[in-house]
Amino acid sequence: MFGKRKKTEPPAVCAVIVAAGASRRMGGENKLLIELAGAPVLAHTLCAFERCGAVRDIVLVCREQDIRTYAALAQSFGIAKLRTVTRGGDSRTASVLAGLAAAPEDAALIAVHDGARPLVSDAVITAAVQAAAEHGAAAPIVPLKDSIKRVRNGVIEADVPRDTLGAVQTPQVFVRQTLLRALTAAAGAGGSFTDDCAAVEAIGQTVCATAGSYENIKITTPEDILIAEALLQKEEEL
Repeated sequence: MFGKRKKTEPPAVCAVIVAAGASRRMGGENKLLIELAGAPVLAHTLCAFERCGAVRDIVLVCREQDIRTYAALAQSFGIAKLRTVTRGGDSRTASVLAGLAAAPEDAALIAVHDGARPLVSDAVITAAVQAAAEHGAAAPIVPLKDSIKRVRNGVIEADVPRDTLGAVQTPQVFVRQTLLRALTAAAGAGGSFTDDCAAVEAIGQTVCATAGSYENIKITTPEDILIAEALLQKEEEL
């Protein structure tokens, strides 16, 4: 008789939510605490990962002065997956490294997400996690809508084929050791990447492109709050 095949358990995934920015383009106001449809921006982000079955743990990285505030916020919204709130660094690279250090030791995949992307969907998260589990690294991409031109000294030089370009979003998901090696190399070289894919690509790891969403916007300026509120209202009406 043939024995039954053992069911392979999916790799444990820890989401590292990066929320250590200074919100300079919001005029100094903490954009993550701005109310969006009755809840702070950060609460929407945390709740998205709390609901997602592909994610087991959450680590929140922020400025030292925000640790207590964000921990209380997470508790008030019932974020049971949150393992810790930890202090970030002076750059994104340093902040993600801090999140990696705080993640549970058995977390095989790390999903790095911007705290200011509150409308990320379960489908976008899950697709990136599944692709990273298979290929080692993945990030959601959306095609560009506008025509793209190469400009020099105020003059258009050439068209850039739009079908070869895409806008990258988060969560960007990586095998833990790959991300650690990439960010450690970047920090050792004195470099800092605003995009974690770039650090991973720099050590030769291919990143798989998964389906992003035009609704997965990043809150950067006051206008983005209006757009996010409109998108949430549209969802409620469906």
